[in-house]
Amino acid sequence: MRFFVDTADVREIAYLAGVGVLDGVTTNPSLVAKTGRSIHDVIAEICQLVEGPVSAEVTATSFEDMVAQGERLAGIAANVAIKVPSTWDGFRACRTLCQHGRKVNVTLCFSANQALLAAQTGAAYISPFVGRLDDIGLDGVDVIREIRAIYDNDKSFKTKILASSIRTPLHVKRAAMAGADIATVPPAVLRNLAKHPLTDSGLEAFLADWEKAGQTIL
Repeated sequence: MRFFVDTADVREIAYLAGVGVLDGVTTNPSLVAKTGRSIHDVIAEICQLVEGPVSAEVTATSFEDMVAQGERLAGIAANVAIKVPSTWDGFRACRTLCQHGRKVNVTLCFSANQALLAAQTGAAYISPFVGRLDDIGLDGVDVIREIRAIYDNDKSFKTKILASSIRTPLHVKRAAMAGADIATVPPAVLRNLAKHPLTDSGLEAFLADWEKAGQTIL
């Protein structure tokens, strides 16, 4: 499973890209609004930091306006992917944008049926929202598992499962085990994937022993 980071914070993106764990970036209107900057400037800067896809979301709700906004956003950089919602207008816009050679990420997915429609209309990515499903008493990872089974049953589907609304490291692990192709993860959760108390205590013990030995490597 590959990793995208879910943020519009260019400092976080630059750091994680430098570590080498970043395959792409997802943003949304809420994340961009927090920066206080123009969406065009933010997306352009992010696209210079990462080679992988950078999802930029339309704010329109009608088919015509989604396509117009999508084309405008796609013009920012070659690696922009257009995010559209899992609505009838969104699926129609997805089809049209894909026919224009654009990569489309269908977002706000909460069911396997929505994911099936996204694949039928040519989406590059489908974004099931794991955490938000958990919030209403369902198991968001179960939806990923259902989508995986549907996509595996039809080899003509090329849509990648992009696990979204990830809240915890456990979500990441379960999404990977359920067959998600990608997880888009907030920076704090991504950083927490490397943490384990036994790693910390083991490193502390090793360093203490080395200090007692009085040796140096350089």
